[in-house]
Amino acid sequence: MTERSFDAGYLDPDRPSPVMREAFTARPEYTDAEEAKVLLASATRRIIDEQVTTAADAAAILEAQRLVRQAADLLAGGAHGRPYSEPAEGSFERPQTRSFPSYSPFLGLLNPMAPPMSIEWGNDSVVGTASFGLAYEGPPGCLHGGFIAACFDEILGLSQGFSGQVGMTGRLTVHYRSPTPLFTALEFRGRLVRVEGRKVFTEATLHAGDTLCAEAEGLFISMKPEVFERLTAMRGVTRPPS
Repeated sequence: MTERSFDAGYLDPDRPSPVMREAFTARPEYTDAEEAKVLLASATRRIIDEQVTTAADAAAILEAQRLVRQAADLLAGGAHGRPYSEPAEGSFERPQTRSFPSYSPFLGLLNPMAPPMSIEWGNDSVVGTASFGLAYEGPPGCLHGGFIAACFDEILGLSQGFSGQVGMTGRLTVHYRSPTPLFTALEFRGRLVRVEGRKVFTEATLHAGDTLCAEAEGLFISMKPEVFERLTAMRGVTRPPS
């Protein structure tokens, strides 16, 4: 692969897809509030990790619970609204706002659900690197297979972007080859295989060091612009009903 790395999914502007080139030219300059959200997302990831591993007594846990609820109440008392206008998914590649990768559930520095995964682009492939703790455990000491599949979906979605099309996952097939360890730098390597009309075929592997842990094939269906617009219009609600 070429030696060009971009933090948290900010794509290489020299990639062949004009959509990538236009939408992901650089890491965005965050506002003060967004920089604060980066710190909050990091702190949220830490409290999740601490919660699933702590051996503290009940009093300490209840006090932590009180502080977390206090933090949630502090934010609940302020204004709310959707902070980005486009979908936070790698397979939806079209000119869009600078915040898209920032809120991705896999790549986003501003999304506490994201590990986050870092992205490196080559001439015809993409590598996502991430490490997962006990909150993501399935088999003892190993990453849950459902998270593996979800990460493959994101990496394959980014890979299909080499076609220059906007697509949705039509089929995802995962072959689990070896247990995937936690607390290890994992590499998801994806690439575009071929395009047949509206069908975009991709494939990917997951490695822990030299160990092949899983393989995947993805079929994406390019989306008509009117379908994308209809989905955007359906989004509507900025917060779930209380």
